[in-house]
Amino acid sequence: MISILRNLLSVSMAGLFLCLSSLATAAGWPEKPVRVIVAYPPGGVSDTVTRALADRLAEQLSASFVVENKGGAGATIAMGEVARARPDGYTLVFASISPLSLSPLQRKLSYDAESDIQPVASVMVSPVILLGTPAFKGTGFADVIDASRAAPGSLRWATSGQGSVGHLMLEQLQQSAGIELTHIPYKGAGQQLTDGIGGQYELISTNMSPALMAQIESGAFRPLAVAAAERVAFLPDVPTFSELGYAGAGKQSVFGFFAPTGVDAETLARMNSEINKAVAHPGIAALLKDSHNLPLTGDPAQFSELIKADAEANRKLIESAGLTFE
Repeated sequence: MISILRNLLSVSMAGLFLCLSSLATAAGWPEKPVRVIVAYPPGGVSDTVTRALADRLAEQLSASFVVENKGGAGATIAMGEVARARPDGYTLVFASISPLSLSPLQRKLSYDAESDIQPVASVMVSPVILLGTPAFKGTGFADVIDASRAAPGSLRWATSGQGSVGHLMLEQLQQSAGIELTHIPYKGAGQQLTDGIGGQYELISTNMSPALMAQIESGAFRPLAVAAAERVAFLPDVPTFSELGYAGAGKQSVFGFFAPTGVDAETLARMNSEINKAVAHPGIAALLKDSHNLPLTGDPAQFSELIKADAEANRKLIESAGLTFE
């Protein structure tokens, strides 16, 4: 998946201009307010980014974009609602790709990830960071490997939950490095971070955010590895999992817009073009940078291929690790 993301990142601006130049107009869209669902609760980075993009789209198109939050169940509630909406271009959802590439492998959902949801436009990559807490006595990633080999299971790794992206990272690292770690699943990031600051476990994997960056800068957490195609500007001294020789563990969270399957090709292309244009706006670019996210644009086909590749990688890992979910 990292190689796919690297290719997408390198061609995103080229794809943007190609898309803009090849589109005349999708006549008629939007002729009424567009409903934009955020698949997460208010106040988070995803909510902030969605609302900023909605405002930008409203300005670009002289139209109304109405944002509402429908968080819960790993974004599958919002995805289910969009799957049931009319495929007319007037209902969109902003979410990570996990409800399409990971959740269907864990439980039965109210929608079919392959036939009910149409990827519209990727927006950003949220790097997942592996950090050491005050309980971790090492100074770098090599100490994670060494300590785990010396005393299997002695290092506790906290994630946002069973079957989360962080959990799959842990499983992938265990398999590729031949080590044993103790998984500590939480039901979200809040208590996970609080306990980490308190040294209740040694390792934590989580998405980057301004709040997390503040904890890193304060010395509460020590960054050990970053899941990204290349080193990130906000943590330039932190190696990627690929650099460390564990590319498979470098899972990232990709976010974008989705619609019900069946939106006509002209409207889909127009939506993609306008979203790409909005992401490239200096104000949005600055927001993504300040929130420690990386822009990722492209066409719907590229976005679909990325999701399919991630789903296949997740399937193989879940099967090889013998993971089961309730």
